[in-house]
Amino acid sequence: MKDRRVGLFGGTFDPPHFGHVAALEAAARTGRFSRLIVTVAGDPYFKNDDVHPAWRRLAMAHAAFDDVALVEVSDVEVRREGPSYSIETVREVLRDADAVDLLVGADLATQLDHWHEADQLRELVDVGIVPRPGAQSAAPEGWRWYEIPMTPVDLSSTFVRHLPTTTSDLEKFLPPGVIPLFEEARG
Repeated sequence: MKDRRVGLFGGTFDPPHFGHVAALEAAARTGRFSRLIVTVAGDPYFKNDDVHPAWRRLAMAHAAFDDVALVEVSDVEVRREGPSYSIETVREVLRDADAVDLLVGADLATQLDHWHEADQLRELVDVGIVPRPGAQSAAPEGWRWYEIPMTPVDLSSTFVRHLPTTTSDLEKFLPPGVIPLFEEARG
């Protein structure tokens, strides 16, 4: 049976944190989706930072999201050769879904026109914008978008990666199953 509407939530997830969990839980509460797919970027072409290997980030995503309602963690972008482009994943998901919403943080929504094959992506998806502190929830002109109703979470993977390795209070930022995987990754 074909999915009615899928929410596609992609990222590097290095590491996945409570802000990501809150966004997925808020999306699930909307009642809009039959399924939420988390895609871990195999080769994140927009990232300038060094990121951990895809297999490690995928394991952390499973630890963070496997118990969240409606969520399925996918390795589709990890298995794909070359850079990870959302348009390719959207086309693949549309084979088994009537509609796909791309779920993005408000800090990224303004960049949608610069994404790979943005003109085609704009035609294929609605955009669910996850509010972020200090960022306005809006997409560039021509995109169909709405805001995911939730209280913004002031947390980023970059912040967590830059915490001192001696930090002992990771439970404030990361789901319990992610902590040992993240600590092992950063040595």
